Amino acid sequence: MNDLSQHAEAAVYRQQGFGTPLPVLGNIGLLIVDFVVGFADPATFGGGNILPAIARTQEALALARQHRWPVAHSRIVYAADGSDDNVFSLKVPGMATLTEDHPNSAIVPELTPAKGELVVRKTVPSAFFGTQLAPWLSQRAVQTLLVAGAVTSGCVRASVVDAMSHGFRPLVLSDCVGDRAIEPHNANLFDMQQKYAAVMPLAQAVAEIEAARR
Repeated sequence: MNDLSQHAEAAVYRQQGFGTPLPVLGNIGLLIVDFVVGFADPATFGGGNILPAIARTQEALALARQHRWPVAHSRIVYAADGSDDNVFSLKVPGMATLTEDHPNSAIVPELTPAKGELVVRKTVPSAFFGTQLAPWLSQRAVQTLLVAGAVTSGCVRASVVDAMSHGFRPLVLSDCVGDRAIEPHNANLFDMQQKYAAVMPLAQAVAEIEAARR
């Protein structure tokens, strides 16, 4: 798509009232979606800009820990006996190999969860569906939820839509999310910005959080 067509499409969204800013409000939390070994490996489920997103997420995680914001991580974990295989694993059969003890299902060492951080296991794209994530965040009075993870067009997007549906304000850290292909990454950042979330790089998010505090 050339710059002219992109501009024209963006103008349609603006004319129809999409993309209204979603300011930071209230307590902050951080959700890190599926930054596991298999998604960091281009030979398995990785590629694209996932590795740089993992590196940048280390900074987001350090910041969250410094401020004692609630932090949640998600992993895709299927039963070793295949008893919970579903449409997701039918469409992507390799997902069923991500069992509890498989190395590819482990969270990358750079983002190893600390004591008190929630780890949710899931067999579908959303980190909210069928998990305790929403009540866990609510119990900690989170209102604005920073989102990092992989992949932008899949599990990140599904988690953002469900976060919004549960009443949280998603703020997608655009340099902390990655996808195995850049066009789906960019298209989904654009679409989430228009409909479901605030989308910005980590540095801008930090500035907006500090401004809201003042």
